[in-house]
Amino acid sequence: MTLRDGIRVRFAAFALLFLTLAGCHKSDFPQYPPGYREYAYVTNGGSGTVTVLDVVNVRVDREFPVGQNPVALAASTTRNEVYVVNSGAPGSWARGSISVINAENNTVAATIAVEREPVAIDLDAKGDLAYVANAGSNSVSVVDLKARRQVAQFGVGEQPAAVRISPDSLTLAVANARGNSVSLIDPKSGHLRAVFGDCPGASDLEILPDSSKLFAACSGGHQIMAVALRDSVHPDRLEAFLDVGRGPVRLALKPDGGETFVLNSLANTVSEVYNGSDEVGGTYLMGNGPVSGLVSRDNALLYVGNLRSQEVTIYSIDDGRRAGAIQVGDGPSALAFSAAGHLLFVVDSRSGDVAVVRTASQSLFTMLPAGRNPNAIVLKAFKVP
Repeated sequence: MTLRDGIRVRFAAFALLFLTLAGCHKSDFPQYPPGYREYAYVTNGGSGTVTVLDVVNVRVDREFPVGQNPVALAASTTRNEVYVVNSGAPGSWARGSISVINAENNTVAATIAVEREPVAIDLDAKGDLAYVANAGSNSVSVVDLKARRQVAQFGVGEQPAAVRISPDSLTLAVANARGNSVSLIDPKSGHLRAVFGDCPGASDLEILPDSSKLFAACSGGHQIMAVALRDSVHPDRLEAFLDVGRGPVRLALKPDGGETFVLNSLANTVSEVYNGSDEVGGTYLMGNGPVSGLVSRDNALLYVGNLRSQEVTIYSIDDGRRAGAIQVGDGPSALAFSAAGHLLFVVDSRSGDVAVVRTASQSLFTMLPAGRNPNAIVLKAFKVP
């Protein structure tokens, strides 16, 4: 995109914002209580910054620097904080870091050193610990968020790309992209419980709400892995490899835990997996380069970001078909709902903006500018006195 094209896109976005707001009614949006705050945080890998969007007023709040090459983030469920993973320069031997954002004033409250090339983060249920996958160190850092420091490091497979802590906090799962495997760790002791191989390019993980099973995306092939997690009777065990489409890079779990959707980036399809029976219900043509998915809280619709396009496509879960498409910016790569579910925020990695979609009408509401190469998003809602 040329500079002139970028200016034209920005002008069109602000014109659309004016026209849309002019025709909007109060009933179209939630009535927020006094002191309510909600923000969307967007990491800009090319700018070394985070863009903060005011969700209540649907506008840019600010942009501020964090560390070099921010690539992921997570919001605390117990504190008014957001944690940003700063990966650092590619190939650098320098340690990466976690920037702690105070959501009440949207400033960086602390910076915590981790290991080389951190790329992913997950938080325990209490919000006390963060688990950070370090692709350059083949490890996972355990970060004490109260003490603001790394307190442990677990060795895993080669080039970990994703990390998940189970809802019951008894299993830490790590997808090792170059190791073509999934590591399972006891988070309390740090002991390696099991390693499951034959998952080329392991890239993403989902764990069911009852902590009974995990699914791993094997992006270098055309399968995902289903693993039953240990209980009082059975050890961790491989249940199945499921055939999906080429290049399954990401997974999207229904809130009720009944189904997992697989984003097959090289096949331009989405596969629907029934979690209880480990069966693929069907694979559906979706868009050009699907790389992210998000299921509505009523379990009815799957929204899909298609990286090699300018659209988000919609899959109707009950009807088992593609139900439409929404024009957004160039390269939609990450998605997040507002707390009330009335807005969908779409990070457009190539055009450097965020599309705001009204879920009730499944239409574009406005476009908001971000920094260079935005790549991830998370929302945080809270009340202040």
